[in-house]
Amino acid sequence: MSRFVTAFMIAGALGCAPSMSFFSSSSESKPDGHKDSAHRKEVIARAQVWQATDIGSMNLKAGPQGKGAFALGATVECSYMHKTLGGRTPKFACKQGEDDELKVKFGGDNGEVYAEAAATRLLWALGFGADHMYPVRVVCRGCPATLNGMIRSENETVFDPAVIERKMPGDPFSKTDEGWSWKELDAVDERVGGATRAQRDALKLLAVFIQHSDSKPEQQRLICVDEPPHDGTPACAHPFMLLNDLGVTFGRANKFNAEAKGSVNLSEWSHTPVWKNGNACVGNLPKSMTGTLNDPVISEEGRQFLANLLVRLSDAQLHDLFDVARVTLRLRAPDDVFSGFASVDAWVGAFKEKRDQIVSRRCG
Repeated sequence: MSRFVTAFMIAGALGCAPSMSFFSSSSESKPDGHKDSAHRKEVIARAQVWQATDIGSMNLKAGPQGKGAFALGATVECSYMHKTLGGRTPKFACKQGEDDELKVKFGGDNGEVYAEAAATRLLWALGFGADHMYPVRVVCRGCPATLNGMIRSENETVFDPAVIERKMPGDPFSKTDEGWSWKELDAVDERVGGATRAQRDALKLLAVFIQHSDSKPEQQRLICVDEPPHDGTPACAHPFMLLNDLGVTFGRANKFNAEAKGSVNLSEWSHTPVWKNGNACVGNLPKSMTGTLNDPVISEEGRQFLANLLVRLSDAQLHDLFDVARVTLRLRAPDDVFSGFASVDAWVGAFKEKRDQIVSRRCG
């Protein structure tokens, strides 16, 4: 029996559909094409993963501001673009004005709509890198009926809930770069100006905390911040490693990145411990079939670094975090129609309990 057929049989039994990336010879093979690039290795060695923020003053409801930002719940009108977007969840591209291309994820039963809003706001507030997601209502002109939006007129379709993605400011390292695996994070070297071990371990522990299940290389991105115009591969004086897609978070990491279990599932997330059994500081994040992060060992300096960031978030900010993500539209256990809808306060309580697990731990 072929591996292709076997994979579909397994995935079918688990009630999910594997993406085509599942069938590659190795989910970690994509960055390997850059192994001979001395420049890329040198850039990663100097990369940052964190920049300081005034956490107490971060407005998690408004989110990142500046060019391209949208107000919470804004109605955004755009024209449909015939463009194929990767991934399995409902999404489409549309254009606002002449040259502003938007990427829209939508659907009340699409866990990524809620997960990415919460996860990206959390990383942004703490100082880690992520794209900016804005919860909005989208009116699309010319969208096909197959997208199953709400028909408003002959040529207009409404999508609500929806989120619009804006890239974190910075130039891609190269047009051919396909992301970074979590193993490459260990190649960052603070001796040449890269992120410290504490910062890198804090990022790993934060991935455990939010249960970042789908950690294949394409879900992370290497960018060059404040890069002057260039032709070809940039010098990349200020490299930054960020998380590109956080759609399968705030649930329980699982082998096939099943959305019902892995995306905003309070029942699973609240019952998933941060640490593996025992006293060792091993993060509880089993690797998915496509993932590259597996039960990371966390240093004491990394635990302290993240703990000191998390405790600066007020209860009001945590309430805003889950309110802006519209978690009350999501079943407590999305695969159980009788589980009911969880309140924002229930999510805040789960967050604080899991935060306490980090704060109270000691990594000798």
